[in-house]
Amino acid sequence: MRTDTPPLQSLGFTSTQISLYNAVLRLHRATCAELAEATNGAPEPLSRELATLVKLGVVDEQGGEYLARHPATALGHLVADRLDRLAEESRTIDTVVGSIRDFIHQYDAGRDYQTGQFSVDLVGGADELYESVIGMAVQAPPLELLSVIPDRRTMSDFAHRYADQWIGAQNDGLLASRSIIPVHTLEIPGLRDKLDQFQRAGARIRTLDAVPSWFLVAGTEAAGMPARWGGALAENAYNFHLVRTAVVVAALRSLFEELWARAAPLPWTHGCDGVTQVLRLAAQGVCDEMIARQLGISVRTVRARFADAMAELGAQSRFQAGAEAARRGWLTR
Repeated sequence: MRTDTPPLQSLGFTSTQISLYNAVLRLHRATCAELAEATNGAPEPLSRELATLVKLGVVDEQGGEYLARHPATALGHLVADRLDRLAEESRTIDTVVGSIRDFIHQYDAGRDYQTGQFSVDLVGGADELYESVIGMAVQAPPLELLSVIPDRRTMSDFAHRYADQWIGAQNDGLLASRSIIPVHTLEIPGLRDKLDQFQRAGARIRTLDAVPSWFLVAGTEAAGMPARWGGALAENAYNFHLVRTAVVVAALRSLFEELWARAAPLPWTHGCDGVTQVLRLAAQGVCDEMIARQLGISVRTVRARFADAMAELGAQSRFQAGAEAARRGWLTR
């Protein structure tokens, strides 16, 4: 596409600045007075324009004289600066576009509240539960899965019948899982090995003394709730409600985050969970993309773990989080 706009004007130069810059190039070294004479301009406004050219980095000022920088260097600096600004604008636009989902969910929540339209399906059976999660993950990987499991029976079923499914999905990048379990279930034979495998695949697991009820949140679109709140899944034939209503999903997500903030890492892996893994690699100078490849997780998950680390350590930056983690001895365990 052709344009008649002068190249320098495209970079933000005014016609006066373009004329002045050409004069500096021709004279190579000149005072403000000499440049005013060469351009038939008044010295005072010309001095302000020269200060702008110096600030832009296309002209140097030494002892009251103005020197032309080599055009390749000067214009290269301008182009690089413009590209940096464009990249920053692009990142800002990406952030705004990414946030639209949050606005959509708020809109959906308000619509659901006003119309009373709540999408709820009653599902029964353990196989259906675990397969429905994998199905949602296949449709929109990686599916952020938040699960809370309150009882020994359900945890035993998970360890001996269904853990490999979720571990495989986590390894394949289909799931990005966080789970909260009661600390007393850690005594279940074979559970520790499965939890270790799950964590090595990138899942994050914490414990509480007591968990209020079973539930799960699958991304921002769906949530699972027990047929009777507070009940154990296995004791109720794995009957649960699959809810696809924004306001309910958001409420359960908030509940999960509150429980997560109170929960503790698995006792045998404190300082070795996913958060600490990314801190250790970052301390070695590894970039986000390489951390993601080494741990077999997405870059988005890496950055989420940095955010979790900063929150848990009370840090305002990644550097502070790394320093605090080192102070606590996490990076040397």
